Amino acid sequence: MEKKTKSRKGLVIVLLVIAILIAVIPFFALKGAEFGGSDDAGSQMVAEIQGSEYTPWFEPILEQYLGGEIPGEIESLIFCLQTGIGVGIVAFIMGRFYERHKWKKDEEVENSDSH
Repeated sequence: MEKKTKSRKGLVIVLLVIAILIAVIPFFALKGAEFGGSDDAGSQMVAEIQGSEYTPWFEPILEQYLGGEIPGEIESLIFCLQTGIGVGIVAFIMGRFYERHKWKKDEEVENSDSH
């Protein structure tokens, strides 16, 4: 059992290093490149295909209420809050699956001991 745990830890470390490299390498390999969002890229592509400026179908509700664009800091805060809620939900579900697996394993051990 000890060897299996060590190999999993090694695999996790290797995968984390790969994920970090995937996130960091583009900044050094592509110096001076512009990293934009998908909204900007989509708007540019639609404008290129249509031959005219892209006009959105509607304005975001919060921007209508505020009477202008949301400040970047607030937009980032809302995005981080949304991300945190999503991560919390995913972590909760994964934890439940892990506990269910653990309970089943414990039940199997108890059933095999009683026979």
